[in-house]
Amino acid sequence: MAEKQEKILYIGTHANDDPERACLPFVLGNAALAMDVQALVILQLNGVFLAKKGFVDNMPLAGGFPPLKKLMADFLELGGEIRVCMPCIKERNIAEADLIEGAATTAGGALNLAAMEANAVLVF
Repeated sequence: MAEKQEKILYIGTHANDDPERACLPFVLGNAALAMDVQALVILQLNGVFLAKKGFVDNMPLAGGFPPLKKLMADFLELGGEIRVCMPCIKERNIAEADLIEGAATTAGGALNLAAMEANAVLVF
């Protein structure tokens, strides 16, 4: 029988309102992927702005971390997944067509399932 893949779910709720917190799901997600642990980032509240095309291009550096644009690109390249809260983007007038490549929308039921399937859930 195949061994079950470990999974971590990171929920990001911040963008330029707290750049250091905005980076953490991707810093830790990249570390998880390097450890062969599946990583899923779900962006909610103001965190959804991170998935808007061009938004992270001008984010200030934070916490001694690499630029958020690089962290997110590395995360996707390493096989991480980014999901964006559909009600949250609607509230902030962000169209699905305005999301970065590699980001997909999600809603409450899928978030609950992801949390139940994960070995750990971290919220920033």
